[in-house]
Amino acid sequence: MSKYQYYTKEGYETLKAKLTEMKTRGRNEIARQIAEARDKGDLSENAEYDAAKDAQGLLESEISKLETLMANARILDESAIDNSKVSLMNKVTIKNLKSGAKMTYTLVAEEEANLKQGKISINSPFAKGLLGKAVGEKAEIQAPAGVVEVEVVEISM
Repeated sequence: MSKYQYYTKEGYETLKAKLTEMKTRGRNEIARQIAEARDKGDLSENAEYDAAKDAQGLLESEISKLETLMANARILDESAIDNSKVSLMNKVTIKNLKSGAKMTYTLVAEEEANLKQGKISINSPFAKGLLGKAVGEKAEIQAPAGVVEVEVVEISM
C-alpha cells in the first residue's frame, strides 16, 4: 500500500482519534479480559482466555492497518482544489436524466465515505463515472439497477 490516500482535515482527525482509542482503551480492555480469564485457572481448556487472545490479535491487526493508512495519509489543501471539473473533495450536484431527480454528493476517500451524510467513495463506480466531468456534461454510470444517465449540474467545495 504505497500510494497516498487523501483526506479532509476532519477525516484525518477521525482516523487519528480511532487509532488512539484502539491503542489506549481497546488494549486496556483486552488486557483486562485476558487477566480475568487467566485468573479462572487452567489455560489449556479456558475458552474465555482463547477468545480474549483472539480478540487481542484482531485488535493488533486493526491497529497495524490503521497505522499504515495514517503513514500514507495526506491532508488535502481545499484551497488548491479545482472546481471546474469533478475531482476528489468536490461537492457535486447531479440530475438523473430519466427521473429528473437531483442528488448532491461529496467525493471523499474510501474511509470517509458515509452515504447518509452524502459522502461517496472516490473508488465507487458512481464517483468514477463523474470524475473529470464539467458542469453540463453527461455521464453514464453503471449502477446495480442498470445504467444511470446523469448530468453534472453544479460543482463546489
